[in-house]
Amino acid sequence: MNIRIKELSKIYPDGHKALNNLNLDIEPGMFGLLGPNGAGKTTLMRIMTLLQSASAGTIYFDDYDIAKDRRAIRSVLGYLPQDFRFFEKLKTWEFLDYGAGLAGIKGVRKRKEVVDEMLRKVGLYDVRDRWANRLSGGMKRRLGIAQAIIGHPKVIIVDEPTTGLDPEERIRFRNILSEVSDQDVIIILSTHIVGDISSTCKKLALLNKGQLKFEGSPDDMIDLAQGKVWEIFVTDVEFKEMKEKYPVISTIPSDGGWDIQVVAENLEGMGGKQIPPNIEHAYVYFMDYLLQDRMEMYADKETAGDLFK
Repeated sequence: MNIRIKELSKIYPDGHKALNNLNLDIEPGMFGLLGPNGAGKTTLMRIMTLLQSASAGTIYFDDYDIAKDRRAIRSVLGYLPQDFRFFEKLKTWEFLDYGAGLAGIKGVRKRKEVVDEMLRKVGLYDVRDRWANRLSGGMKRRLGIAQAIIGHPKVIIVDEPTTGLDPEERIRFRNILSEVSDQDVIIILSTHIVGDISSTCKKLALLNKGQLKFEGSPDDMIDLAQGKVWEIFVTDVEFKEMKEKYPVISTIPSDGGWDIQVVAENLEGMGGKQIPPNIEHAYVYFMDYLLQDRMEMYADKETAGDLFK
């Protein structure tokens, strides 16, 4: 399965252009979708899951056109929305059994086998008889991904899956997705938590104001921030000044002041030492610097090459 997004645009009745001539190819594996609030991520996912229609352009799932082959596309899709809801009066296994039926799994005995296997896979078998709405937050997200993957879809779309989860649940959730992605499946992970992208995705796309601004690997993005991340000790007064001038990524109280990490072209005589960037540093550098005036920074457009769209 491959996905081709071709000249996709979405304009809402109030005139807001949520997507603007978007072109993007997605291959099997984990694919990260990054961007600030209002970037167009949710609109894109709602179009891909047939919950909205595009104003222009289309999306192809292999040879299926989203504008013409909606039933065929539904049969290959699994979806976990950010606002995932349960039926009030269903137990955990009953909810998943209902999802299995919707996914086309026939027969009571067959569904029971599939449901029990999936509950074990996501670590919920021991609470299979608990009311679904009484599960913890992490358990609810695991049940959500279970219903998204129970029919073995070829495309799985998940929206902000780890928001509000503790670190242990975030790791567990990412591991479940990674295991599924080894099966020639496309998993599109939309999130503002950039650490989730670097931990799981080989490729990512960054949207901003409805347009594709970056496409590549997490390492490609990190390379853009080499030499742009600094660690420095500052006093309370200096800290206030630094926050006004630079994006501050990390702050640790220290004797007489703060140990901080900032993203900057240079620190204008403030000292400090350069440190290797991670994906969070790279995202901040990209959003705060490269998108502001990228043509000035890269007069030789061929140097930036395929990284900029």
